[in-house]
Amino acid sequence: MQFSTYDEIWKWSIDNLEVFWSGLFEYFNVQYSGSKARILEGSNMPFYRWFPETNLNYAEHIFRNESTLRPAIIYKTENSPLQELSWQELRKQVTALRHYLKNSADICRGDCVVGYLTNTPESVISFLAVNSLGAVWSSCSPDFGVSSVIDRFSQIAPKAFIAVNGYSYGGKYFDKTDTVKAVSKALPTAKSVIVIDNTRTETEPGFTRWEEAVKETDADLPFEHVNFNDPIWVLYSSGTTGKPKAITHSHGGILLEHYKYLTFHSDVKEGDRCFWYTTTGWMMWNYIQSSLLCGGTLVMYEGSPAWPDIEALWQFAAEAKINHFGTSAGYIVANLKEDKKPKEKYHLTNLISVGSTGSPLPPEGFDWIYNSIKKEVWLTSISGGTDICSAFVGGNPLDPVISGEIQCRALGCDLKAFNETGQPVMEQVAEMVITQPMPSMPIYFWNDRDNDKYKSSYFEMYPGIWRHGDWIEITKNRGIKIYGRSDATLNRGGVRIGTSEIYSAVDKVEAVADSLIICVEREGGDFYMPLFVKLKAEKILSDELIREINSTIRCEYSPRHVPDVLIATPDIPYTISGKKTEAPVKKLFMGRPADQEVNKGSLRNPEAMDFFIKQAQSFLKRK
Repeated sequence: MQFSTYDEIWKWSIDNLEVFWSGLFEYFNVQYSGSKARILEGSNMPFYRWFPETNLNYAEHIFRNESTLRPAIIYKTENSPLQELSWQELRKQVTALRHYLKNSADICRGDCVVGYLTNTPESVISFLAVNSLGAVWSSCSPDFGVSSVIDRFSQIAPKAFIAVNGYSYGGKYFDKTDTVKAVSKALPTAKSVIVIDNTRTETEPGFTRWEEAVKETDADLPFEHVNFNDPIWVLYSSGTTGKPKAITHSHGGILLEHYKYLTFHSDVKEGDRCFWYTTTGWMMWNYIQSSLLCGGTLVMYEGSPAWPDIEALWQFAAEAKINHFGTSAGYIVANLKEDKKPKEKYHLTNLISVGSTGSPLPPEGFDWIYNSIKKEVWLTSISGGTDICSAFVGGNPLDPVISGEIQCRALGCDLKAFNETGQPVMEQVAEMVITQPMPSMPIYFWNDRDNDKYKSSYFEMYPGIWRHGDWIEITKNRGIKIYGRSDATLNRGGVRIGTSEIYSAVDKVEAVADSLIICVEREGGDFYMPLFVKLKAEKILSDELIREINSTIRCEYSPRHVPDVLIATPDIPYTISGKKTEAPVKKLFMGRPADQEVNKGSLRNPEAMDFFIKQAQSFLKRK
């Protein structure tokens, strides 16, 4: 079978769903036991199962790529130079930790193990050891507060807890000893606690030092096969408006999806050095592990992306000779606004691709990458999320990059844009939906009786069809534009406006460091659309600056995009995974109680929300 365009390949992949996914099984020579004769059992979402008679192990496929020709991991922290971990050392430590978990902590297939860890090799070693046992992994980063960690981990009743007791960020050290104690106390099922000591203090009685848990052993490294649909890990929703949902993915679904995406959409080849700036609390940490599946070298950085200055990651890219570099749209825009030109300072000849995610990347961000990083680089803007631990839309090495657009819909992903009547449309802004199942969709939410939360999260608007909650346009080029979350959509007099459009315009104003916009319907059908702006140091929200911002928005888009009022704010609240909190702020202005709509423990900068709570209270008094 031959195809002349990527779109033809994509169309074939969704028209022949079972053939496509079983073909990937063969193409990647997936090792399994049992039978793979039955591919898809049921087809109505969410009531279906992929490869129900197939058993396998993810970590087994990682270690198929052992090599003496390249390191397994390259890593750096703010306080340490560039270092390497060989495949031999990775196997040795995974084997030792597996042996400890099985024999000293009694971890078996299906048990949960959680990690409160930095983005360093210990986190990878922990996951692979847990996975080799057929157990279930879950992690948070140490910038999560006590309540946030407990809200997540307590849902899955872990039998073991692996934690770091301190970390550095932005040139400052954060002691997390008390946090580790508090979380451990709140997890009575975790009979074994392993601590990576960064404080050089005495280990808490009853805790095990990391060095003891990875003490060399003569044991083998077997891989426990589990069913394709058994859980591999638990990720969590942001939890900004309530207890985080425990999103559970399947062992085989993640294996197939990551093989597909990193090979065909990210073009990762054997020996490539792959990096994504992330923490262990974001799904991109789970995702980038799979560069090891493709024979790549995993590159890790622990610390602030802007310390000692905003070019820190570009310097790291040059030092580590990174081939595939991933970051957030926010980081790219921040570099743009400071007019940085890393290509003039750093040797970036090894760079093949730059990935961007987390929020829509404006056209100016595309231009900055090609003008200031490398003219020949491939910019792969992607979007997906915790829900599938991959991307629905993203890169395509066969087609050109068009500024402001994501290149394509992913293979095997039957993504459409539905209008208000539930009809698929092109070249119109509409709801993003997925109309056929994918293997990496969640198998369930942990402790979600009768799948009630799962169904309400994705299938309430269109029964049997996944509504993702993004507002998108499928362009004439078959690319994708994302306009922000549909639940934060600015609906002004019936005209829907994407938050990303406002941010794209405001980013052009030099005095503005960041912004957040909402739109609230008032009694009588009127609307209130305030724009909150965080200004750069020593800037004030003068009448002149207000006129400049409004004029820029009007010229870039339309008079309807111009806010009703501009309000200077000390900071913009973000979730720990880097998302602006438009929906919770909007609900505050709609009169919802702050204690119900805002979980400060899930915020990267919780103190920033105090300003918005006060603003909402003042607004409601004036209504």
